[in-house]
Amino acid sequence: MIKRVFSGLLILSLATSCVSSKVYKDLEDKYADLKKENRELADQNESLSQQRNQLDLEGKDLQSRLDKLKEERDKLAADYAASQSSLKTLKDSYDALEKNSSQALDNNMKKNRELLAQLEAKEKALAAEQERLNKLKEDLQDRSQRVDELESMIANQEASMRRLKETLSAALNSFEGKGLTVEHKNGKVYVSMENKLLFSSGSWTVGAEGRRAVDEVAKVLAENPDISVLIEGHTDNVPYNGNGQISDNWDLSTKRATAIVNIITKNKGVDPENLTAAGRGEYSPVATNETAEGKSKNRRIEIILTPKLDEISKMLNDIE
Repeated sequence: MIKRVFSGLLILSLATSCVSSKVYKDLEDKYADLKKENRELADQNESLSQQRNQLDLEGKDLQSRLDKLKEERDKLAADYAASQSSLKTLKDSYDALEKNSSQALDNNMKKNRELLAQLEAKEKALAAEQERLNKLKEDLQDRSQRVDELESMIANQEASMRRLKETLSAALNSFEGKGLTVEHKNGKVYVSMENKLLFSSGSWTVGAEGRRAVDEVAKVLAENPDISVLIEGHTDNVPYNGNGQISDNWDLSTKRATAIVNIITKNKGVDPENLTAAGRGEYSPVATNETAEGKSKNRRIEIILTPKLDEISKMLNDIE
């Protein structure tokens, strides 16, 4: 598209013979700059998609490690129960030997000395087993406490995300039925805004009502600084046919996501380091593109709120 515009300008300038070689050179430079900017945007989009995939993998890895720790805790508990049973058996054997030795004193001193030696060996074995049991019990209690703390932390985090969802729902209540939804799933909160609330067709400029909705989201984010925020732009599968700096749906979805980030960061209470903008084009639809209604749902901005996992990761590493 940029090339066609440049060619048209060149033809027009040659036809009228009113443009100097300097103007022609300037047009060539602008065209080169636009191509470079297009490549940079594509690279940024790919990098952001990889970051999002990495975050999803890290979340799954943390859950897997938690499940493994629970299995280890359960195994320690089973070992502890088995050791207690073994200890009882040893004590019963000790009592029986002691009784037999008392009865044998009257009959056979040699047998009595053998029994005493056996008793000493049993006592040493009992002491060693008791020491092992005490250590096992301490390890079990320590791991159980850490697992309980970790589960409590995860539960608190989940409760915090539910409260965040309720807060957002209340703040955005006036936009209900206008293409805006708030969901809590997989430990994250998703705010989805259809483009009919935010943008005109082919545009990445946010309208007044859409800006008001994004401002409400920013207010909630300012009160929750420990949340990572991913803003994703999505389109339907209709190819982009506009003019200007946009070449395709990838570019359009990225610019729309960036436009939302720019509005959110105007709230000084929001830390820009918590924000990520990404364009997904038409490649992550939520509905069929075979109907007008489905296409409308696919043209959207998704704001994905994720709790930071640094503290949970540290605790998992400490347990291991």
